[in-house]
Amino acid sequence: MCGGSYVGRGKGHGLGQQHGGHEFLGRDVKKMSPGARISAALSVLVPVGLSGVFLVAFVPSLWWIFTTYFWVAFPALGLLTSGVAALGEGRPVRVSEEERERELLEAIRESGETSAAAAAARTSLTVAEADRMLRELAENGHLEVRARGGAIFYALWSSGRSTVDRTFSSRTGE
Repeated sequence: MCGGSYVGRGKGHGLGQQHGGHEFLGRDVKKMSPGARISAALSVLVPVGLSGVFLVAFVPSLWWIFTTYFWVAFPALGLLTSGVAALGEGRPVRVSEEERERELLEAIRESGETSAAAAAARTSLTVAEADRMLRELAENGHLEVRARGGAIFYALWSSGRSTVDRTFSSRTGE
């Protein structure tokens, strides 16, 4: 053969196991976005469906031929289903301001003191959100601000229980 052989190279066609991942039309399904999965599935399902409609409409006595190649649609139906199911998975869950503040205060309590970047790493907040919330809590006198080595750290007040500590305890029921 001029182009060489696919035998032994792991090349396959259609849907199958190849090197630990699922493939559809030569593409790794696990790496495809939900929209790409839906598009790939419809690129198979639409022509198969239209050909079946035209076959039955123009040559009704040969309807049985459609059943011989309809099997191509089954992997595409599975891909369509997985694409539709994955559409809702990537959407972020909205968290209330109170929940984010509670999460931030818990991170400060666990570590003793924190910077905006460390708080963002321990919580679901971005660095900008953590910085804004920490600054607001410090401006309102709820947190102690410490500067060390050019970095700003925020901590709960060390002398007795602070307002934030009491508020946090009453919110969490501790």
